Amino acid sequence: MSNSHDLKTCIDDLVVANRVLARFGVLDGFGHVSVRHPHDTQRFLLSRSLAPELVTADDIMEFGMDSEVTTDDDRKPYLERYIHGEIYRARPDVHAVVHSHSPSVIPFAGSSVRLQPIYHMAGFLGSGAPVFDIRCCFGDTDMLVRNRDHGKELAKTLGDRQISLMRGHGFVSVGDGIPVAVYRAIYTEMNAALQQKAIGLNGDITYLSQEEAALADEMMAGVMNRPWELWKKKAYE
Repeated sequence: MSNSHDLKTCIDDLVVANRVLARFGVLDGFGHVSVRHPHDTQRFLLSRSLAPELVTADDIMEFGMDSEVTTDDDRKPYLERYIHGEIYRARPDVHAVVHSHSPSVIPFAGSSVRLQPIYHMAGFLGSGAPVFDIRCCFGDTDMLVRNRDHGKELAKTLGDRQISLMRGHGFVSVGDGIPVAVYRAIYTEMNAALQQKAIGLNGDITYLSQEEAALADEMMAGVMNRPWELWKKKAYE
């Protein structure tokens, strides 16, 4: 595979990721998804500031680890691009990042009730979903991750987990590639909705144990291509 073809495939998948996440309501007019550059691990690809469902290959921009544009491109970038750059800096294992404001997750970011895996599709939550509270580090703000210092603290909260909630804001999901990060973002939203329904039953809830969650996550890693191929097909329907 040539380098140019490799880059084109990566950009095409990034466009699909934007559209799939919009289709599932994980992204709406806001939110964004990025991928580490396939030829330079110190760079990442992210759309210009645009509603995710409208993103095309021509909208993709290139950024360095400081989250600043690396090319002669004067288009407006996302204000919260520092989410992506600082996570990539802190986590060499991460190759894709999703930032979402999906509605079912928001209550868990502002509540003492922890987001936990209630079914096997969300086994990745078994390692925890810590909450980033920007006020604890920076006082009262507009809640946005506007600079590298904000991004560093978010990355610190994420640690070695796959999900971090953001109080009053949303969440981030990460993965070793676009399909995994997209999968985790979609099923974080789905698990949050199911968990709220279970809580509403007013009975005892049995969540996955850490061992069950780890085994389920390992199992899903082996079949990740199945939903991704379906989502790619549906992205333009």
